[in-house]
Amino acid sequence: MAVTTSPYVSDVLPSGTVDAVVIGGGAAGLNGALMLARSRRSVVVIDSGTPRNAPAEAVHGFIVLDGTPPREILRQGREQVRQYGGRVVFGEVASAEPVVPSADGDLRFTVTLADGRSVTARRVLVATGLQDVLPEIPGLTEHWGHSVVHCPYCHGWEVRDEPIGILATGPASIGHALLFRQLTEDLTYFTHGTSLDEDTRARFAARSIHIVDTPVQEIVNNEDGTLAGVRLTDGQVVARRVLAVATRMEARTEGLDGLKLPMQDLPDNMGRGFASGMAGTTEAPGVWVAGNATDLSAQVGASAAAGALAGAHINGLLATADTDAALAAAQGEPPAP
Repeated sequence: MAVTTSPYVSDVLPSGTVDAVVIGGGAAGLNGALMLARSRRSVVVIDSGTPRNAPAEAVHGFIVLDGTPPREILRQGREQVRQYGGRVVFGEVASAEPVVPSADGDLRFTVTLADGRSVTARRVLVATGLQDVLPEIPGLTEHWGHSVVHCPYCHGWEVRDEPIGILATGPASIGHALLFRQLTEDLTYFTHGTSLDEDTRARFAARSIHIVDTPVQEIVNNEDGTLAGVRLTDGQVVARRVLAVATRMEARTEGLDGLKLPMQDLPDNMGRGFASGMAGTTEAPGVWVAGNATDLSAQVGASAAAGALAGAHINGLLATADTDAALAAAQGEPPAP
């Protein structure tokens, strides 16, 4: 098995039982861990080092941190978690599952990494994020996060006034087009096998959005490797500097089957994520989810806020469990079955 080098200094995985394991070291996971560590909880973040926004040059739409490179936000986040005693461990989760409860009846989970190391925890916060699934068009993925973008709020200002193409993937692309039209007067909508009714075509015409119904065959580059446009199946090349694509979003679920977390689908085949309730609670006792593994539209700020809420909720229930155990011990009651 190939060994992947950690992009940062990894902490030692602790022995014994910790209060919480956070699976995922992005904004949601780190902020959840921060809330727990500041409450003097023993917490370990398991981080694969592959955040969704890694290709992006900067995070936008997040007050104070607008324009900050994603890697810098994560670097500072890891250090802040460590400042309060939390640990951040580089690794891939191979399995996570509930095990026999402790003597006092409290929950226990075992999280095992791909290299065989494992840790036992009382609670689990899943913050694995998601993967963007792009259309299978030659040359598209090479420009992902730069000239191929998905979010007008994350990248829109940076591509304003450029010749932009909307590469349609389904009904969601219609709204996508209207949002990007706010950013440029030169917008072309490539239907690429999707349908547009006459009302939508009239609305696009009213906003001077050009429609191309011939499917896209491949991406065309300039000599320096930058995006030049798209080649259609009839051979025509349409010059574009930027392509916007509404990707299909899939929550990262690798290694988590043992937790038996329910999933939910977005309309129009736009994506699939973990189902969750208030504060990230799930149907699996002792397991929470936060960030865009469950809220597929969440940006960095929303993901961080969700992680904080989940972390606070976990701490609150742990405090109740600690008190229940202390009371039982004080009253000389036998351990819960």
